Amino acid sequence: MTSSTTAPGCWPPANRPEPTTPMDGTATGGRDRSIGLLGRPPDARWPDPKAEADPNPFVAFRSLLWSHHAALATGWTDDRFVDEVRRLDDAVGEVDGRGFRTTPLQRLDDLATAIGQDGGLWAKDETGAVSGSHKARHLFGLALHLAVDGVPVDTPLAISSCGNAALGAAVVARAASRPLVVHVPTWADPVVLDRLSDLGADVRTCKRRNGESGDPCILRFRELVSEGALAFGCQGTDNLLTLDGGRTLGFELAAAWSGSELTPDRLFVQVGGGALASSTAQALDDAVALGGLERRPPLIAVQAAGCAPLARAFNLVSEAVDPMAALADPEGAAMWAWDDPSSAATAILDDVAYDWRSVVHDMLLGTVPGGPVVAPEEDVVEAYRLVAAHSPVPADATGTAGLAGLLAARRDECIGADEAVTVLLTGVERS
Repeated sequence: MTSSTTAPGCWPPANRPEPTTPMDGTATGGRDRSIGLLGRPPDARWPDPKAEADPNPFVAFRSLLWSHHAALATGWTDDRFVDEVRRLDDAVGEVDGRGFRTTPLQRLDDLATAIGQDGGLWAKDETGAVSGSHKARHLFGLALHLAVDGVPVDTPLAISSCGNAALGAAVVARAASRPLVVHVPTWADPVVLDRLSDLGADVRTCKRRNGESGDPCILRFRELVSEGALAFGCQGTDNLLTLDGGRTLGFELAAAWSGSELTPDRLFVQVGGGALASSTAQALDDAVALGGLERRPPLIAVQAAGCAPLARAFNLVSEAVDPMAALADPEGAAMWAWDDPSSAATAILDDVAYDWRSVVHDMLLGTVPGGPVVAPEEDVVEAYRLVAAHSPVPADATGTAGLAGLLAARRDECIGADEAVTVLLTGVERS
């Protein structure tokens, strides 16, 4: 690959179709959930920033959550839902040493100066969140659905992960006193495996079977789900409701931008499986539609050159005669497994971007066009070094991959030094 960007002329592509209709507040937001768009509840409203402020995002933004909507529909009162959030959050705090709180959006002037980003650089720091990343947001949201739906506590939960998603799932499952099976590859980090065992997870190492194609961890995970376990991970393709809790990160961004912080010109989000980008973009759409935010920035999805299936899919869909048909293709012809993924940003080496449809839809067919950027490995390594040297955020190479995308986009002149930029730093450095 000779260029770090993968869309001709940067973003949006010259042949971008007309945007689709914004979400209209119906049960599915006026869009087809088959492409991974969760939509917002019909009774959703943007909370009053003064009267309803709360440090716990699952309390502050509950009026936007499907779990809250489901609770009220089954006869729960609002107070009962809040009590359940606080009970489970207290249990998470007992397990992890911290509960869910709004994470900081910081202006990183030293880092901006180091890279020449004169328009300003902000970072949403998730390294101090539950289990050290944004992943636990997804799982806490799912745990609330399990409580509201009255799912028996002995029902097994399952996930395929060997990193932050597994750790987040294990913390939340332990707090909820629910059994969790974690499917991990043969090369999983021993530090992570030890922590999973300490949290009481049933860790199962998955070897590739003769004649088998695809990720063996995903295959074993889906076999267990077919036998009655519940998908408890961060892939919307296996459980769309995992986006519900993930949206709280986007809501926090919107609240900060509508308050004292400047809404940026671009939002860079690293992509592995795609749920982070999908959740964040959908939350920002919700905020704009409900009057919580005047405008939202375009999403720039970042992948490493050693594993970029989302960028490849974006190009194929954007070049199709009928992009929406290509996106909605039930066979998913634009997405297939990347051969031999490799990068220092190990936690975004998903060979398939599972939530690719909704992310491509946002960047190509949404009301605020964005696009993908593929960062060369030298930018991935340099971004990690820069954050460590010029910020107080203890992020790992995956956590700093969004900045790697900014470095690549600047080099390709797809973004100017005078633009205001926000990146997500999520994934704490683990020893």
